[in-house]
Amino acid sequence: MKLLFYILPVLAGVAMTVQSGINAQLRAAISHPILAAFISFLGGTLVLALMLLFSKQTIPALSAYSDISWYKFTGGLLGVFVVTVVLVSVMEIGAANMFVLIIAGQLFTALLMDHFGILGMKPSPITLQKMIGIVCLIVGAYLVNRK
Repeated sequence: MKLLFYILPVLAGVAMTVQSGINAQLRAAISHPILAAFISFLGGTLVLALMLLFSKQTIPALSAYSDISWYKFTGGLLGVFVVTVVLVSVMEIGAANMFVLIIAGQLFTALLMDHFGILGMKPSPITLQKMIGIVCLIVGAYLVNRK
């Protein structure tokens, strides 16, 4: 069962890469990156609405949301940023170049979040081994982006 938690992120990476190409094609077809991002999120929202409708899990009462910190509602805003940046960038620099840069940003941020235990992450100190991994990734990003 634990293997599933290693396979699913790989599949999510595949899905993100395919999604970037599909969204870029939509952007090219309608010549509007923001509208393309909107359509992408609308499709996702409709699927999530159906999943909620058929879910057996109870939805919290509206009063429960007032106790939630404001920043916990900003994940969708970050998603809008990511999808829009991908829509604008992928056709200009290519999927491999774009994703190696995204992964570099993700890994650097994850390293800091783990080190400091940000947003409830289990603290995991930065080690020499992790720093060597980051350097290898930066070198890899350079090699992938090098003309």
